[in-house]
Amino acid sequence: MAFLRGVKRRAQALVLPTIFFALCGYFAHHAIHGTRGLIARDTRNAEISAARIVLAEAEAERDAMERKVAGLRAEHLDRDMLEERARALLNVVAKDEIIVPYAPNRRLF
Repeated sequence: MAFLRGVKRRAQALVLPTIFFALCGYFAHHAIHGTRGLIARDTRNAEISAARIVLAEAEAERDAMERKVAGLRAEHLDRDMLEERARALLNVVAKDEIIVPYAPNRRLF
């Protein structure tokens, strides 16, 4: 009987620390692996970095297009730019012009 009381007393003494360590383990696991944990944060930061690179490329492409279009605006029309663009779109050349072919991967436009 005394043996069972000792076992019961030890079991009661271990219940609270066991629950505490289980809760600590639960929160530690979710702090690392949860939807807002450390691993998710690293993944999100990598996605943000990749998106910033794509954004920079898109902005550079937009700026290049804006520079090309700026030469074709009515306020300051660049005749050479207009003629070059029209010839490229219409595939027309004059009789006295020399044609320099480009490789397929090296297009002007």
